[in-house]
Amino acid sequence: MKLTHFNFVTVALVFGLVSSAFAQEDPTLFLNRANARVAKAMAFKTSWDGPTSGPKIAAQKKSIVLIASNLKNNSVLRVANGLKEAAAVAGWDVFVIDCWGVNSKHAEAFSRALALKPNGIVLAGIDANEQPKEMNAAHTQSVPVVGWHASTRIGPSDGLFTNVTADPKEEATIAALLGVVNSNGKAGVVVFTDPNSLYAQSKSNEVASVIKQCRSCSLLSVEALPATTSADKMPAILTALAQRFGKKWTHVIGVNDNYLDLLATPAAAAVIASSKIEALSAGEGSESAYQRIRSKTVQLATVPEPFSQQGWQIVDELNRSFSGEKASSYATPAYLVTEQNIAFHGGQQNTFEPNNGYRSEYKKIWGK
Repeated sequence: MKLTHFNFVTVALVFGLVSSAFAQEDPTLFLNRANARVAKAMAFKTSWDGPTSGPKIAAQKKSIVLIASNLKNNSVLRVANGLKEAAAVAGWDVFVIDCWGVNSKHAEAFSRALALKPNGIVLAGIDANEQPKEMNAAHTQSVPVVGWHASTRIGPSDGLFTNVTADPKEEATIAALLGVVNSNGKAGVVVFTDPNSLYAQSKSNEVASVIKQCRSCSLLSVEALPATTSADKMPAILTALAQRFGKKWTHVIGVNDNYLDLLATPAAAAVIASSKIEALSAGEGSESAYQRIRSKTVQLATVPEPFSQQGWQIVDELNRSFSGEKASSYATPAYLVTEQNIAFHGGQQNTFEPNNGYRSEYKKIWGK
């Protein structure tokens, strides 16, 4: 991997900078600022920056139903495991309903969850807006619903008590800026996104916006590929893109690591290699992504989420709801993983596990 013009000194210039601030800048200044943002995202802090106060865990045991979009998805599974670990500390019962990646099962699963008369429900990877009837029923029955990737927004939204997620726009910004830095400000970018996911589209829109702000870069195409796209279709898609854009095409950015899984098959990887395309992801942090980055195969970087920590946060948010308090609406700052820092923060276990003591911090809040 080549991170050209990587200047850590300029980090101090851009604390708090948002992507819109890059607009209409001189290309050299844009590249300098991009370098600083990338450097900051790679240097994840070890100090806890989440909530430090909140309600104690109630003495009465609570029952929670987790509705998972697909437990075969590494992200969903790790969030579920983190939630169950935290719930065990709280002394709560957790019942899991897996929708096996079939969207038509979401409403049925929600109805089953309500029939169990739980104290709370968690939507993991399921859009709350797609379940208006069931969300209304939960509200009528005074059952709080906490989402994980259930909305494009962080915090209370779309009828959710709160939505736990990283900031999709921030993740997308970091990924796009890495493409700029890696190309020395001359990136020609193709974006892969899921047309059936508002969350994915919010990321791809932000990637496109950032690349357009780079005067010396080119946004070549935004390819709408459903998450169900099979790997055997990817070589033909890549070949067509290579023929269409030629040497102008330097980078492909997937909204998540699933798209890079499709690039990692031998036939697809051969097209990527022959065209000298760099590939990176604007989110997730799957085990396979970590392995590709470490082995320098296909994938340059990812912007992972701390799945286990998010599971603990979900329990904390539910406890705040049960106690009549507001949501913390905390979101972990974006963290960029490349071969340069992959050994840190859980990288050796192929996951983003922040070294910030989050378990101890939540236990302090809960009185456990």
